[in-house]
Amino acid sequence: MQYPATLTIRLAVLAVVLAAVPALAIAPGAKAPDFTLTDTNGQDHTLSTYLAQGKTVVLEWFNPDCPFIVKHHKHHRTMDETFARFGDLGLVWLAINSGAPGLQGHGLERNLKAHEEFAMTFPILLDAAGQVGKLYGAKTSPHMFVITPDGTVVYNGAIDDDRSAMQLGKTNHVADALAALAAGEPVAVAETRPYGCSVKYAD
Repeated sequence: MQYPATLTIRLAVLAVVLAAVPALAIAPGAKAPDFTLTDTNGQDHTLSTYLAQGKTVVLEWFNPDCPFIVKHHKHHRTMDETFARFGDLGLVWLAINSGAPGLQGHGLERNLKAHEEFAMTFPILLDAAGQVGKLYGAKTSPHMFVITPDGTVVYNGAIDDDRSAMQLGKTNHVADALAALAAGEPVAVAETRPYGCSVKYAD
């Protein structure tokens, strides 16, 4: 079937726009897509390798210049404290920056500086093309995913229940999910709406 030229152009523009928008976030109960990304020190990290080692993995979408990342890494130590609390589980925590070149928080040097400034105890992985971010449907920094060793996403959403840029929430959703896993119990709240800065994907 042939479409009028104006309709063909509109369809082409729509296809480009949709390609730039992340899909719906990976839902709880779904299998986590595998990926390999390189951190700021040049080390590769492959999700399936960690899972094969029996690790639980937390993914945190990251942008060092986002006030909500600053909230949880500088004003409060939410991320590192949660990581330390559950370290005995063999927990792997990976921050992922899917910001495109030229946009806020992008680049090796900026993220190396942030890793030191925030005294982070886990790596920052660079996803400048945004492929992994879009694969997971990551929408905000932070946007959190908890993945069990069998590759199942058991939590997707916000780190806590206070959407302000300064105040710490009363409930740490990721900590609650990890505590449930440690106790061999199902995750009671498996999905919340993430909040923060939009992930700075390429146009």
